[in-house]
Amino acid sequence: MATVTFISFDGEKHEVPFVEGQNLMQVAIDNGVSGIDGDCGGDAACGTCHVTVDQQWIAATGSRTPAEEQMLEMNPDCQETSRLSCQIALGAEHDGLIVNLPEFQF
Repeated sequence: MATVTFISFDGEKHEVPFVEGQNLMQVAIDNGVSGIDGDCGGDAACGTCHVTVDQQWIAATGSRTPAEEQMLEMNPDCQETSRLSCQIALGAEHDGLIVNLPEFQF
């Protein structure tokens, strides 16, 4: 089974399975990963599913959508590899994906 690893702000790793077609936010919520709130339900209308994609995986996760850009520009922790996890649809090519969680969601 394909997996993704979420690394919390304090360094704790959470390796969880996913099914192709799920978005990264839903995988986190379904597996009880602390630090992903997903308050808007995955509509890119909030920033509470913010993650930082590990540099080696940034090409595989694609580009930010315009809605994602708007949400992330308001986030004080936004980095070059920041994404909203609700906007990353997972496929077989994402097996082993590593993302970092911020200290706080805004």
